[in-house]
Formats: sequence, C-alpha cells, structure tokens
Amino acid sequence: MADGTTVVLTTQYLDEADQLADQICVIDTGRVIANGTPDELKSRIGGDRVDVVLHDAADLPAAAAIVERAAGALADIDPDNRRVSAPVQDRMRVMSEVFAALGAANLSAEDLAVRRPTLDEVFMELTGRPAEPAPDTTTEEAA
Repeated sequence: MADGTTVVLTTQYLDEADQLADQICVIDTGRVIANGTPDELKSRIGGDRVDVVLHDAADLPAAAAIVERAAGALADIDPDNRRVSAPVQDRMRVMSEVFAALGAANLSAEDLAVRRPTLDEVFMELTGRPAEPAPDTTTEEAA
C-alpha cells in the first residue's frame, strides 16, 4: 500500500488548477473530455506560442501577417489587448524573424514574448468556448 493523500479540487479558476494540480481532468457538460498533467494538456494544443503586443491596434493585421509567415501557423488576434499570438515550433528562429520583420515594417511593439499556452486556451481549444468565470461572490456596500 502506498502512503499518500489524494485531494480532489474542483475549480473554474484554471490558473489555480495549473499551480496546484499534478493531474487535471477537464469536464464539459458532465463528460470527461481530457485528462493529464498541466504540461500534457498544454502540449495538446501546440506547445509554445509567440505573442506580440502592439502600440497601435491598427497595426494588428500587418503584425498578424508577419507572425503567420514566421510561425507557419494561423495567428489569433486579440484587438482588446492589441495582441497577436500563434503557435511556434522553433521559438528562437520565430522570435528573431518576427523581431526583424516588425522593425522592417516600422511596426511598434510594446512586448514580444514566447510562452506556453494557458489552461484557459486549452479549455477553449477543447470545447470551442471560453471557460466560464466563477460566480462573483462579492457584494457592494451601499453608499
């Protein structure tokens, strides 16, 4: 018999699950749709991603074209955050190409980074919709 304890945590806060869980079971509409470690689940949607945050939202289409060429994959555009993101295989080559191409096109970026996908992105990929936020349990005081 192995010593140890298993704790079952149910949460809609996927960042919390990422930090605390050794194994994650994704349940959608009452059915298990994925199971694995946080890294295994993130790898299912393509490993690393390149993110470019621009100064000007008007530059998003041009930056998306640059990112798609360098990454060899479709870019996601987030206009609210002025962000272009795409999965990458060769992170250093893609970062270098994107950096040079943004400069050549006179596009001003606030940030350029390579990162792992989030569990929110994993959930979105698995279900086709964002994770539902947990209910707001705060109350406002009357003035």
